[in-house]
Amino acid sequence: MKIAVDAMGGDNAPSALVEGAILAYRELGIESILIGNPEKIDAEFVRLGARGLPIEIREATQVIEMGESPSRSLRSKTDSSMRVAAELVKSGDAEAVFSAGDTGGAFAVSLHVLQRMKGVLRPAIAALIPTLKGFSIMLDVGANLVPKPQNLFQFGVMGKIYSEIALGIPNPTVGLLNVGGEESKGTDSLKSAYQLFSKSDLNFMGNVEGNTIFQGSVDVIVCDGFSGNVAIKVSESLSEMLTTLLREEVTHSVRSKIGYMFLQNGLKSMRQRTDYSEYGAAPLLGLNGLTMIGHGRSESKTVKNALRATSRLMDKGLNSKIQDQVDKQISIQRRSEPGWRLWGQIREGIFHGGSADESSESGGSSGENDSNLTKN
Repeated sequence: MKIAVDAMGGDNAPSALVEGAILAYRELGIESILIGNPEKIDAEFVRLGARGLPIEIREATQVIEMGESPSRSLRSKTDSSMRVAAELVKSGDAEAVFSAGDTGGAFAVSLHVLQRMKGVLRPAIAALIPTLKGFSIMLDVGANLVPKPQNLFQFGVMGKIYSEIALGIPNPTVGLLNVGGEESKGTDSLKSAYQLFSKSDLNFMGNVEGNTIFQGSVDVIVCDGFSGNVAIKVSESLSEMLTTLLREEVTHSVRSKIGYMFLQNGLKSMRQRTDYSEYGAAPLLGLNGLTMIGHGRSESKTVKNALRATSRLMDKGLNSKIQDQVDKQISIQRRSEPGWRLWGQIREGIFHGGSADESSESGGSSGENDSNLTKN
């Protein structure tokens, strides 16, 4: 099991990516393939005294820069480190890809190379967020700015599986981020998505508002990529601001410094719960292959944690479980469509010798379950 690492992506590439991969192997036994400029990568191995470790290096002559147009880079940079990493997953040489590079570029490359799972309309980026009750999952946080109702519903389906695996929560609760708790609130897209969730067998709790996100009111928060990305960035900024303000306050007097000494352990624990580097990366769900997207400012510790999270998701069979759940929900939705209900009635009449009306009211056969499902 190897993870393809885009060694040239991110603000601290390649040093942080190489060191993180080395830490992941030394501490966790996770093997990786580093993709990028071989000379620069090898120089980091020399600096860290890590030559001889079973970590491969694959050459890539191009790099997708931060803020670069995803569509343009997809066309013009076919030998980018991000593209080569995704190709390794497609060919089976690696199990997953990790990149701390441009999010739009990672999304475009992964979607083009790995393609969507059968039945998945749009992939989504799922982020772990700290709450008063532990952790919740928010998706999408940047891949789809204006998703359709069906997209939002599938985000909830995929988020359910990710929550079960990443957080160990059986039958997690799902909420739809909106401007109010009432069913009638929000855009037409959100109202339609609400109806889809209500008719499903997901543990849907209705709409949730922004002021409840970090209270842990639900396990999975479904939203469009615009709202999700803003919420994540605001939470990161708030955490950094509070840390800075606290550091400034404790230097004002001797009494403040003494008080800080007693609070250090608690503050350290709080900082760890709100620090994105502890979680490493967010998966891009819904593809034929696992792509993990890290923060652009990822340090070596962040990379190590990202590779650990990636390895765990692969061990737990994330993608196969998402595919099973997507297939199940598509089947449920189809059974509620008028055309499928009519076919169920016709099939009952053909195979059980009665009329369509009689068969839909009768029971006791293998077709009973189908007709009952269609009536529900």
